[in-house]
Amino acid sequence: MDRYPPIADHGLVGDLQTAALVSSQGVVDWFAAPRFDSPSVFAALLDHDRGGYFLLAPEDRGTTCKQLYYPDTAVLVTRFMSADGVGEVFDFMPPDRKATPSDRHVLIRGVRAVRGTVRFALECRPRFDYGRAAHELDLRGDTATFRAPGLVAHLQASFQLHPDDRDVRGVVTLNAGEVAAAVFTVDAPDGEAPAPPTVEGVVEQLWQAVDFWQHWVRRSRYRGRWPNMVNRSAITLKLLTYAPTGAPVAAATMGLPEQVGGERNWDYRYTWVRDASLSVRALLDLGFTDEAAQFTGWLAERLGERLRGQQEVLGEPLQIMYRVDGDPELTEEVLEHFEGYRGSYPVRAGNAAADQLQLDIYGEALYALAEAREVGMRAGYHGWKNLARTLDWLADSWDRPDEGVWETRGGRNDFTFSRVMSWTAFDCGLRLAAEYSRPADTARWTAARDAILEQVMERGWNEKEQALVQYYGGDVLDASLLLIPRVGFLAPRTESWLSTLDAMDRTLVSDSLVYRYDPAASPDGLRGSEGTFSLCTFLYVDALARADRLRPARYAFEKMLTYANHVGLFAEEIGPTGEQLGNFPQAFTHLSLIMAARTLDEALDRQWDD
Repeated sequence: MDRYPPIADHGLVGDLQTAALVSSQGVVDWFAAPRFDSPSVFAALLDHDRGGYFLLAPEDRGTTCKQLYYPDTAVLVTRFMSADGVGEVFDFMPPDRKATPSDRHVLIRGVRAVRGTVRFALECRPRFDYGRAAHELDLRGDTATFRAPGLVAHLQASFQLHPDDRDVRGVVTLNAGEVAAAVFTVDAPDGEAPAPPTVEGVVEQLWQAVDFWQHWVRRSRYRGRWPNMVNRSAITLKLLTYAPTGAPVAAATMGLPEQVGGERNWDYRYTWVRDASLSVRALLDLGFTDEAAQFTGWLAERLGERLRGQQEVLGEPLQIMYRVDGDPELTEEVLEHFEGYRGSYPVRAGNAAADQLQLDIYGEALYALAEAREVGMRAGYHGWKNLARTLDWLADSWDRPDEGVWETRGGRNDFTFSRVMSWTAFDCGLRLAAEYSRPADTARWTAARDAILEQVMERGWNEKEQALVQYYGGDVLDASLLLIPRVGFLAPRTESWLSTLDAMDRTLVSDSLVYRYDPAASPDGLRGSEGTFSLCTFLYVDALARADRLRPARYAFEKMLTYANHVGLFAEEIGPTGEQLGNFPQAFTHLSLIMAARTLDEALDRQWDD
């Protein structure tokens, strides 16, 4: 067992309320429960010695490991090949079809020998509350119960378990065709113990999970050139969405570094208004209207929470991120006892960026609501009044410095992207008001929209670079502006936009991979550097396709797909030698892959039609 396997060396399983990472060595080294944003139960990926893990793999460490998903599902299969035999571990969490918050979550791990004889070893070493809470072990035969403050976990196996201090071990020898299973269940302290599992019952649950995911994927209307990658991205987005509310988290993990050994280690297990809003377009493009509708309902609730009376706004109408249930409290703390992934310290839980002012989020939120209108997701009268009051507030608030889209901790500035997305908010609001004949101060909104456009083109334009730049008066390029043609701020083939795209090619693009910006040229308050940002690479493909630069667009897209891991997943960034960096897998990357694929498909189809 490697102390710290590569970030990309994992598959993701989940039950639509939480998720776990399983390495290609058969180790669960990340699992939080009962929700994505709960304290960890297994976190060896952040501290091998203190984090806890659950290993189930052949004793023979000389095996060759291969990992794949059962087709079009979230059932992960890890294969081990050795001279004595071939074994498989299949990992999955039964999807929660009721979509109500639950304290009980089940991770099922089955093993079987495919050829020859395979001796499997089990080690289960939970470490509750990020490794801070001690637990008691009660072991009776093939059932181990781990009790910690606020949480209980049961491990039940179809073979004998043995104590190892507070933890358990076990071994099972299987001949070809034989199957065994281990089921790990977390629950509230007063939850009833689950019934002992049987191999037959586990196999039945496996096929139920396969049927669930394959039925869900069949709803997709994608018929383009990259069905495997698009379907995998769609399943990943679904896995990262908290079913009771429809709110997606940015990633399944926390603390994984943007630079190994550096300090850019953040907690991404929350719902960013920006990321989640852009996912609406991706979901609608694939035909997943129920998921899009549920999230827009969640977003509408957030818009109304800080509004009171008829006019007054209590603070900013939206926070940039929330917990999956809408809770705005995301207090950040440093887990000082964790060494971090390969020494990447500090490890942070919570996210202080929740208190930042990022004015672009109103553009993404209104973009989501405007895109959702195509399937009849209209806000009711009170919902519309909340939306209108939000735009009235923005009309007074858009022209001020903020922290910007990348959540820099170097102070506020006049970021161009924040202005572009404020323009988008007014543009979408005006279209919604006209289409549905809703009461609105359209004259005020129109004046604000037009003023933003003029200001951006005058103050955001850099003559030397012949491009729109990151902030007014600067000369730093910023890849967030690649969204400009998608939201309609500039037409995709206008001279000013093509010139901006050329400038990004010169400064931000490295062999088709795209950096967000240059931290050395635009200090962001943090030490170190970062890799190319995978979201931005897919936005670059989208922008190239819209600009009718189809050859470089398709080549860049195909090259980017080679950076996916062995089961089609992407982290946040790509490092200098092609390694995946940052939290994993990242929803923003996968939704932008879907968006880029759709745009590129449509552009290529038009080319052949012409």
